[in-house]
Amino acid sequence: MPQLSSRPDPSAAAAAHAALMSNDENRSGGPSAPNTSVITKVKPKTKRPNLYRVLILNDDYTPMEFVVHVLEKFFQKDAEAATKIMLHVHHHGIGECGVFTYEIAETKVTQVMDFARKHQHPLQCVMEKK
Repeated sequence: MPQLSSRPDPSAAAAAHAALMSNDENRSGGPSAPNTSVITKVKPKTKRPNLYRVLILNDDYTPMEFVVHVLEKFFQKDAEAATKIMLHVHHHGIGECGVFTYEIAETKVTQVMDFARKHQHPLQCVMEKK
């Protein structure tokens, strides 16, 4: 009579295990079971936007009070800060109104130029990369 062994053959068990793992359907418990995967979060590296200086240029025709008004209206400067910037522009020919991202700086320059033209002043406002 053949004798039954209580110990399984290790090579047969390894072959059976390899056969089960080679099929993706068997891996997750059958064709109807959901597949699982590991999701790793990767933090995106965001770059800070380039900044631009908005500058007012001096001219001989725009009144100092108008420049102060522009600084208060478009750059939210108080009367003292606006006067200080206006005097810097008057003495040095150019003065910084603020530093902004490209879109905001471009909008401020356009607003100042349109407002100056509307009031018939030749005030120049420009932006430059910081």
